[in-house]
Amino acid sequence: MAGKKHIYDHAGQRRVLKIMLALFGHEIDGIAPGQIAKAVGCSPGNVTRDLHNLVEAGIAERLPHNDHARISPRMGQKALAILNNIDSAAKRVDEARNRYTRDS
Repeated sequence: MAGKKHIYDHAGQRRVLKIMLALFGHEIDGIAPGQIAKAVGCSPGNVTRDLHNLVEAGIAERLPHNDHARISPRMGQKALAILNNIDSAAKRVDEARNRYTRDS
């Protein structure tokens, strides 16, 4: 089945997701659209259009001093929420482990 196109495959949507992932690691100075295009393997025009939509969705932001793009703080906040949830779940697992393993 490898290589067979699925009915839900959409190259444009995959490209937007790849662009989003390319933004990670460039939180301070951002990354130039041309660099994103090279990293993702698409045209600069597609990057410009997709970045516009990522900015409108609150996922990315453009830096006014150099027009580079970076992932928005909102995404960092969402990542921290994931870590907080994992920490909370780990605490509950530890509490359960302690209840089941302590001497009676």
